[in-house]
Amino acid sequence: MLAASSKYLRNGSASPKMPRFFIPPPVQGLGRIGKTDLRSGLSKMKTFSAKPAEVKRDWYVVDAEGKALGRLATEVARRLRGKHKPEYTPHVDTGDYIVIINADKVGITGNKAKDKIYYHHTGYIGNMRAFSFEKMQQRAPGRVIEMAVKGMLPKNPLGRAMYRKLKVYAGAEHNHHAQQPQALEF
Repeated sequence: MLAASSKYLRNGSASPKMPRFFIPPPVQGLGRIGKTDLRSGLSKMKTFSAKPAEVKRDWYVVDAEGKALGRLATEVARRLRGKHKPEYTPHVDTGDYIVIINADKVGITGNKAKDKIYYHHTGYIGNMRAFSFEKMQQRAPGRVIEMAVKGMLPKNPLGRAMYRKLKVYAGAEHNHHAQQPQALEF
C-alpha cells in the first residue's frame, strides 16, 4: 500500500501504512484542465435554461402526401418539443408551430390500412368503438396524424401546450398564411 507521511493523514490513523483517510498532496502546476478547476473541482461552464418569454417560435408547413405516418409523426413531435434547437430545455416549451397539409394522403406500409385498429370508448358500458385506419381516414383524415403525434408528446400540461401548436388540414389549403410558414422537408 501507500506509505504516507503523517501530514497527509486525517483522524489519526492507526498505521501510516494503512491510512484511514488519505489526502493527496497538492499538485503543483496544474490549475485547470479543460473547463474544470482542479483546486475546487467545480465546472466553470454555465448551464443555460430557456425562459418561456425568451423562446422564439417559428412556423413551418409540412406536406404529408406520400410520407410514412410514423416517420412524419416522430419528426413533428420532435419539433413541437423543440429538441432540434440548441436552447432546448425539458421543462420549457421551446418548440415551433407545425402546420400539416394533405393529411388525407399520408401513407402507411403493409396491411395496416385494414389491420391497424383505433379504439374509442364512449363511457357507457359495452360501447367500445373500433375503427380501422381506412375508416378513420374517411371519417376524420387529420385525426390519425393528431393521435400519432399526441402519443409521442409528454402526458402532462406541458405536453398539452405543445400539442396545441400542431395544426392539421386534410386538404392542401390552410388558414395560417399570415404567419408566413416556411416549407419543411424531411
